[in-house]
This record gives sequence, structure tokens and C-alpha cells, in this order.
Amino acid sequence: MTLLMPHIASRVFGAELMVDPGKLQAFLIGFGARIVDGGVSLPGISAVNHVAFENGRPSDAMGKVGDPIGRVFEGKGRGAELVQTIDGVGIIGIEGTLVHKGKFIGQSSGETSYEGLQAQIARATRDPKIKAVVFEVDSFGGEVNGAFETASMISQLSAQKPTLAILTDFALSAGYLMASAARQIVMPETGAAGSIGVVTMHADLSRKLEQDGIKVTLISSGKHKTDGNPTAPLDDAVRADMQARVDRRRDQFAAVVGAARGSRLPAAKAMETEAQVYHGEDAVRAGLIDGIIDPQFAFTEFVKSVH
Repeated sequence: MTLLMPHIASRVFGAELMVDPGKLQAFLIGFGARIVDGGVSLPGISAVNHVAFENGRPSDAMGKVGDPIGRVFEGKGRGAELVQTIDGVGIIGIEGTLVHKGKFIGQSSGETSYEGLQAQIARATRDPKIKAVVFEVDSFGGEVNGAFETASMISQLSAQKPTLAILTDFALSAGYLMASAARQIVMPETGAAGSIGVVTMHADLSRKLEQDGIKVTLISSGKHKTDGNPTAPLDDAVRADMQARVDRRRDQFAAVVGAARGSRLPAAKAMETEAQVYHGEDAVRAGLIDGIIDPQFAFTEFVKSVH
């Protein structure tokens, strides 16, 4: 078995992910054979086929008026493009798969980069013409790297200006981490929130390599240099280390949510969800969101409240 696209494989296998397992399965079904010869999937997990903002974005429905990335935009006189604004309310979309780096603003090829989000958040924070910010969230999550820094920036923005996360339709895993940093969270009855957990994968290719008559010899210096490599079964000690790492990330996830949500969803309660996904009113009762409301109406009322 061969890693056909190692640059992508390195961001899937052995990396910490805050993504819903169903979305991860869908990715593996769609791209697994392009990453690993023969393909790969998660046993017992149903794939989720999700298109971000499938039912439309509130701001688009109303019509649109118009940190390295920010400096480039502003240096070219295009600063206004960083954050779309309607009547003094900035609108930042958090949609699709969330990735650490990406030199783009907004969604590109089904992805939103934390890098782009950070540029938008920084602009919204310092621009006096932006009185409040709506985060339109429709994401099953993504990478851990960059997620906590971005959530921290949203929290700092929320301390200075009114913020509202409108879920259209999902905020799961890292998507929920982003939404939780807003002052309030609302979604339609068909929406879902949660999946407060972390996952990582190890691909054991040793048996396939043996069947193909391929023997890989790793020559390394340092006892742990080849820990978790895909050419051998996962060692118990390495597995324990990986488990401890994702447990720490989950603790961090719950702590950030607890700090943002306060008594509505303390860290201990966030841990007790055991990464469950909550739909509709169940999400309200669990303290993950603040109300069920039509996104378009929520957006309109929020804009009114700013003036």
C-alpha cells in the first residue's frame, strides 16, 4: 500500500482533528483511494454528505453591499472586502472544512481557513464602522491547529462588540468551538451543534505491504523518531500517548467552551456531552445554543438591535 498524496495524508493520519466522524468518513470515501492505494475507511461510521449553507446564508438572502492577508488587502486599497458589512454589522462566514492555513478570505473549494478568519476578525475588531458581528456557521469542523487561536480572537471581539453566531445549519466540533465564542448562538429547528471532542487516526499498512511483497526498513536516530509510522502496527505505548494527547485537546476544547458559555454550558457539562451531537431543542436544553429561530429573522433582528 502506497501513500499517493503524502502532503494530504500528513494532515489526516496522525494529526489531531476536531471534525465530526461522519464528515471524516465522507472525506475518506471520497478521497481515501487518492491518498492511500486501495482506499481506507472508518468501520461502523456512516458518512455525512454535507454542503455548507445548503439552505442559503442570511446575508446573501438579504443582498450583499459589497495578519498578512489583511495587510495585502488593505495595502491594495481593498480593505473593505475583508469583511462584508450590512448597516454596520459585519458578517463572517465559517463554513465547510476548517483548515489551518490558506491565503484566501471566505470559503474556497469547500474550505475556510483559520488564517483568513483571523484576518477578518482582526479587521472587524479594529474597524469603528463595524458596530457588531454575525458569524454564519455551517461546518462539521476540521483541523485543530489554528482553531484555538481563532476562537480566542472571536472571544476578544465578543468582549468589545456584540456578536451572534447563526448556525445555518451545523456547528460541530471545531465549528462549534468557533460559534461558542460568540455572545449568543441561535439556529433553525433543523440545525445541530456539539461534537465537543477530538479524533486522530493511524493507518497500519504493514499487512498490505507484506501481501504486496514490500518490506520497508526505517533507519532512524532517536528512540521515538518513527513512533506511529504507518509501516508497522501501532505500539501500545504510542497508542497510549496518542490517546493522552487527544484527551488533553478535548479538555482544552471543553475549557474554552466553558469560559465562553459560562453557566449556560460550564466546562464540566461540556465534557459530559461525550462529543454527542444535539439537534433542535435538545441543543437548547443542553446549553449549547441560546434559541431556535429562523436565521433570516435572527439576522434582521440583530441588525436592528445594533441601531
